[in-house]
Amino acid sequence: MSKRIAVVGSGPSGFYAVQALFKSDPEVRCDMYDRLPTPFGLVRGGVAPDHQKIKSVVKAYDKVAEDPRFRWFGHVELGTDITIEELLERYDQVVLAVGAQSARKMGIPGEDLPGSVSATEFVAWYNAHPDFQQHEFPLLDVHDVVVVGVGNVAMDVSRMLLASRAHLEVTDITDEALEQLQRSACCRVHVLGRRGPAQAAFTPKEIQEIAELDGIDVRVKDDEAVLDPLSAAWLEAEGDRAARDNVAFVQAHAGPREDRDCAEMWLRFYVQPVEILGDGKVEGIRVEKTRIVERDGWLACEGTGETEVIPAGLVLSAVGYRSVSIPGVPFDPKRGVFPNDEGQVLDGGVPVDDLFVVGWAKRGPTGLIGTNRQDSVATVNKMLATGVKHPAKGPDPKEWLDAKVPKHVNWEDWLKLDAAERARGAEKGKVRDKFTVVPEMLKHVDKH
Repeated sequence: MSKRIAVVGSGPSGFYAVQALFKSDPEVRCDMYDRLPTPFGLVRGGVAPDHQKIKSVVKAYDKVAEDPRFRWFGHVELGTDITIEELLERYDQVVLAVGAQSARKMGIPGEDLPGSVSATEFVAWYNAHPDFQQHEFPLLDVHDVVVVGVGNVAMDVSRMLLASRAHLEVTDITDEALEQLQRSACCRVHVLGRRGPAQAAFTPKEIQEIAELDGIDVRVKDDEAVLDPLSAAWLEAEGDRAARDNVAFVQAHAGPREDRDCAEMWLRFYVQPVEILGDGKVEGIRVEKTRIVERDGWLACEGTGETEVIPAGLVLSAVGYRSVSIPGVPFDPKRGVFPNDEGQVLDGGVPVDDLFVVGWAKRGPTGLIGTNRQDSVATVNKMLATGVKHPAKGPDPKEWLDAKVPKHVNWEDWLKLDAAERARGAEKGKVRDKFTVVPEMLKHVDKH
């Protein structure tokens, strides 16, 4: 009898896991589940609308889905519609590829004020994620926005805030987000980094892309472009090309600059947020100057006690993602991941039979899309080495699912939605016009 595998989540790590399983065993069968009626996880809901080249990675996932050994069940939520126990009973092994869909907190006073939101929410909003279409952001009367964090997500949201209509209107950004962003009064974005330019987490390509956009001036304070001695020594001895390029970019954008009538993006370094200020809404953020120190062989930062206030009407926190717990599955709330040994889920240090995890849910929110390929291969190798402890019972799981979740959608349904979104987009001169609410998706495929 062929082996049955269930993969929960249809983002990159899930598809790479299926791809690796198909290569490892010609007899294996894989069923993939997703709580939304649309696949591709953060490629669809997280990658910036103006990064269509990155989104083209889904072509590889489409090839996986064309394999007759593959089935996709959308609009099925683990922990609500079905349980982990039900999957483990009906499949030989189960792989969690649920990603990290929640935001990490900054843990500072004022973080819950209206106008203080996670970049995760903002990204999901302009990318048409159904869970976030009712969210409101104070864009119309806000001149200054603070983005906390200097990774690529911080670069994405900064670019969305400042980019022109011409740059965005041909992408798959939602019409509502495009209109609100273009009517926004935002003219300055302040991006805060706790450490120095050498430790900036954005890629050189991301920051250069912003600098090349019309109507945006990237600025850096003179003293914050200077490397501290510890960072300078690290860069000389261990810094890679990306770190060197980032430092060169930052230092090139410091110093006196010609006044221009354009939007500004201020890259700030050696500052950490300590309090969000405001009476009933965000009105500013207090930051503390930091210095680089060495701790146990690592370069960390500590506060100096010197503070300043940056006026702002919106604060976007881009300090990382974390996974969300699932009923019946061991979870590490501190790290925001499912505890595991090379991908096998652990409960109090003891392996959980036939239950595995891949991607950000396994290792935390690190790496790019391609990083998930080797991560998923490693988990599949662990699955093969461990073997099946409790073989699947009963008939084809689809019979059970049809009865329990009759409104689930399949890959053919998704292809109908995909074709409709492309056609709607073509009418507007866009690459795609996404459905933004689940009932509309289900109605389109006659599953309402």
